[in-house]
Amino acid sequence: MPIVMTRAADYQDCQDAVRRAFELFPLPLAGAKVMIKPNVLRPARPEEAVTTHPAVLEAVVRCVEEHGPACVTVGDNPGLHGYGANEASFERCGLMEAARGHYRNIGQDAVEVPFAEGYGGRLQVSRAVMESDVFISVPKFKTHGLTGITGAIKNSYGILPGAQKAQLHRLAGGHERFHHVVTDVFRLRAPDLVIMDAVLGMQGNGPASKDLRWVGRVLASDSSVALDAVMARMMGIDPARLPFLVRARDLGLGSFDHADVELDGELLLLEGFRHPPLDDAAQGHADGLRRILEERALARPVVDAAACTGCGTCAAQCPAQALAMEDGLPVVDAQACIACYCCQEMCPEKAIALKAAQCPGCAGR
Repeated sequence: MPIVMTRAADYQDCQDAVRRAFELFPLPLAGAKVMIKPNVLRPARPEEAVTTHPAVLEAVVRCVEEHGPACVTVGDNPGLHGYGANEASFERCGLMEAARGHYRNIGQDAVEVPFAEGYGGRLQVSRAVMESDVFISVPKFKTHGLTGITGAIKNSYGILPGAQKAQLHRLAGGHERFHHVVTDVFRLRAPDLVIMDAVLGMQGNGPASKDLRWVGRVLASDSSVALDAVMARMMGIDPARLPFLVRARDLGLGSFDHADVELDGELLLLEGFRHPPLDDAAQGHADGLRRILEERALARPVVDAAACTGCGTCAAQCPAQALAMEDGLPVVDAQACIACYCCQEMCPEKAIALKAAQCPGCAGR
């Protein structure tokens, strides 16, 4: 039976709650390659509650350090891209300092994994995630306009570097299909432990709403499905109304039945908690977002021939091997490109930009 920990905490004294999580869910940390992934949606101040709070991330990092020497990586693939965007996001959110020297731009090195044929048959996933011995997810207690909540399972969507997230949004089309994609990405490498920042949460139409709600908790579990189910119930949402949880259950990834989950702590019910539309009502949100994402998903590198020196750095650093040097200039394989912006970031001459090509299906609109 999975256990979900709920502990009262604030950002001044969350270390004890996080330490309790490591006691409840012991991990083989000594000498291990440990990947710690917060939720870093975009550059935002900690008090905006858009991202994992630095106090919670630092508490997690300190607990890992206390368990002996390990190779620790702290990173994420934020939704905002461009030159230096990853570092800028971590700095703005206060997470660079909280990482205690373990930050790494995990979007610059990826490994290819098989995925559903309907979505191209393959994905690039950050290597630090796939090759970790221990994967610790540190999500935020938030709502989400498409998936209802963004917790343990949705946080794993950020293991994908570049514009793949946007591309999958676009290809999924329907509301329920996107829920399935989120679950299928999650199971590529399920976290070994989830520690959730539920101190200052977000209600309303997340994941970047200004409608915040004090919760005053740290949640934790080694079952992402069970933790998300508890989170949903705290918000007043029946987990059975969240298709990504239903799919996770059907795939054997865990149970969200209340009788199947043991609580270490109290289930806090948040009276009057506001959440976005669920079920078919969320389809309108999906349609609007898909239109916004379409241009980004089609963005590809464009080289300034006058500025390019033909050094080949971009081709050498491309995690998807989508660039090749021809006649002294980089040429992109549009099908292989994941729009990760590594070429733009690594180019010493700043000779690469990303521009959207016209979607063949959009001609004449």
